[in-house]
Amino acid sequence: MTTSEKRVDFTAEELAGLRKDFPITARIGRGGQPLAYLDSSATAQKPIWVMDAVSEFYSRHNGAVNRGTHLLADESTTAYEKGRDAVAKFIDASSSEEVVWTRNATEGVNLLAYSMLNASLGAGGAEAEQFKIGPADRIVVTRAEHHANLVPWQQLAERTGAEFAWLDLTSDGCIDLDTLNVITPNTKVVAFTHVSNVTGAISPVEAIVAAARKVGALVVLDTTQSAAHMPISVRELGADFAVLSGHKLCGPTGIGVLWGRKELLDALPPFMTGGSMITDVQMEKTSFHAAPARFEAGTQAVGQIVGFKAALDYLSEVSMERVAAHEAAITRQLLEGIKQIDGVHVLGPKEADNRVAVVSFVVDGVHPHDVGQILDSHSIAIRVGHHCAIPLHKHFGVRASARASASLITSAEEIDRFLDALGQVRKFFGV
Repeated sequence: MTTSEKRVDFTAEELAGLRKDFPITARIGRGGQPLAYLDSSATAQKPIWVMDAVSEFYSRHNGAVNRGTHLLADESTTAYEKGRDAVAKFIDASSSEEVVWTRNATEGVNLLAYSMLNASLGAGGAEAEQFKIGPADRIVVTRAEHHANLVPWQQLAERTGAEFAWLDLTSDGCIDLDTLNVITPNTKVVAFTHVSNVTGAISPVEAIVAAARKVGALVVLDTTQSAAHMPISVRELGADFAVLSGHKLCGPTGIGVLWGRKELLDALPPFMTGGSMITDVQMEKTSFHAAPARFEAGTQAVGQIVGFKAALDYLSEVSMERVAAHEAAITRQLLEGIKQIDGVHVLGPKEADNRVAVVSFVVDGVHPHDVGQILDSHSIAIRVGHHCAIPLHKHFGVRASARASASLITSAEEIDRFLDALGQVRKFFGV
């Protein structure tokens, strides 16, 4: 059956089959019921194929990448590069040479920020002039950012003397296009999230990219949440750089990706130096490989890369289009159900359009941590806290929230259980 012939959403039988691929679904929670895992935006659960791939690698193929000619070294190097190829295909990059391995999305953003700082200090020569940032320049983010795509740019501004500005938000936490005027002619970087990890809202990428292009600014896109919930094409999105994390995509922890246009990566000076990323070392001077190798100093997380490739192969076989369709139905069920519960308020858009299955909320009179504990007693796992997005929570006038986030294996029955338990929270506390 071709992709075009497949059903868009999963049948009940297909969903049951998918759930069997994830061993964690057999866990029983503290409430004595099967664990309903609604914390996929924090980290996604892993299919057995990922665990098997990692085990197989360490059992039969483990060797040092790009450091030998023996059998295991060759097999490890091949696996390492096949992982890169899989990422390039999954995000629709022009070439696997545009894929840089990192530990996570956070390191990807820091890699960019610190490499630009190095360029600002004179590293990289004439090619790196385009990355220089100084007191006359501006860096723009949004108030909706995860701290990982805010603090590194804030730090870069402080260290270079550049002005730090941000796009503000509408009352429901979406990026306010009326504030695009903060992207001024002296703006060098515009960094923003594709999908909010708090509200689930999909950002108006086209409008923001167009504003950045008009002034010649570099565009950095955080696709950590979007890549996990829907198909993405970095070429169509129009950014210069993008970051994502493997563990959000059913892969292992400790592996992430920085994608960048090849010509930009080749001109960007490295921020971490050492073995594997050099072409020559003399006592007076060192020369570096072209991208992506110039950003991959030291021994890399080959086992995690093997597991990440298995996760991407799995998601591709399932089809991200179908994942998005399934999660859209889950999102509607979540939002409609929460609307029926007195004293529970969604942070962000109240409708299911133009968003993903990430729903944060507050409960009148009950701290989010208490909400989380009550739900945990019903064998339901959610996230509580500020979700590494304090400025966004302050925008809503709260310090923290509870968050339910779904994945391809979330069932309607699990959402029903969540809604039933959430409806009991205020009664439990007598508010």
